[in-house]
Amino acid sequence: MKKIILTAAAVFAFSFANAQDGGFKLGAHLGLPMGDIKDGYSLNIGADVTYVWKVADSFDAGIASGYTTYLGKDGADAVGFIPVAATGQYAIADNLFLGADLGYAVYAGSEDGAKGGVLYQPKFGYKAEKLEVYLGYKGISQDGGTFSSVNIGVNYKL
Repeated sequence: MKKIILTAAAVFAFSFANAQDGGFKLGAHLGLPMGDIKDGYSLNIGADVTYVWKVADSFDAGIASGYTTYLGKDGADAVGFIPVAATGQYAIADNLFLGADLGYAVYAGSEDGAKGGVLYQPKFGYKAEKLEVYLGYKGISQDGGTFSSVNIGVNYKL
């Protein structure tokens, strides 16, 4: 884990040194749980923060984090995660994009034995000058199951 953190820090620092066009995005998402967890959880909500650099005319790449929680049904506790991911976004038309986040979701609770998992999130969306709206599928794969949801999100570009 220490090597992953040091590598991510080095990439982040190198990218800042070479970045010419980049910017922050702040966002929120709302989703419906699916698959393994749909019977135990009612809703996925969260906040997102992203920093991206323009890599090519139609492609942006960067880092993403934030907080996401799955709300429990029938008095069950909510489960929260802090994602740490690489993100990419490719413009397929002037205002449409395909994107993906890939990384690790750190478990943010106090339950003994619980842990994080591999995070993946493909997205399709619409972008304007200061705003993005997307539809995505979020998965957090763990030993014994996957926290997954179909989400709608919005990002504001700073």
